[in-house]
Amino acid sequence: MMIAGVDEAGRGPLCGPVHAAAVILDPARPIEGLDDSKKLSEKTRDSLAILIRERALAWSIGIATVEEIDRLNILHATMLAMRRAVEGLCLLPDEVLIDGNRVPPGLAVPARALIGGDASEAAISAASILAKTVRDREMRILAELYPQYGIERHKGYPTREHLAALRMHGPSPIHRRSFAPVAQCALDFGARD
Repeated sequence: MMIAGVDEAGRGPLCGPVHAAAVILDPARPIEGLDDSKKLSEKTRDSLAILIRERALAWSIGIATVEEIDRLNILHATMLAMRRAVEGLCLLPDEVLIDGNRVPPGLAVPARALIGGDASEAAISAASILAKTVRDREMRILAELYPQYGIERHKGYPTREHLAALRMHGPSPIHRRSFAPVAQCALDFGARD
């Protein structure tokens, strides 16, 4: 039975897209050290991501853009990114295991949600690692385009540094205007003009 694990990265940040990954691992080529990406160092995640790409039977990344996040809300945009990741697989799994408590609507294969799946199911752990490493790489690119926000350090999360930069510079085109801190800064910034 072919199982695809699915997880996301980037639900909580104030900027950038949300990424999801779907991975079908090869039982004949196990990968040691898979775990929830949040429990691993950046260096470990990066080396595991290379192994996952090399050894998995199939893997795919799906994203939902900032515009989709603002239009749909973060939950629905995350579900959309997850569905895109599953649809992008070159193999059709027999079942999809989703980290969390919801299954994205519209999947063409049976699926179930597993709370804490990123720590208990290897395929979900692999998806967690791929989603996180791809999103972190994209955030480093966006940090070069918008250096005033320090994105390379906080990856878009609402840190003190990020909130201070938002108050000073106002939201950029990559900021999620549907998120309260960004919306408030946009209002405050607009009032200054």
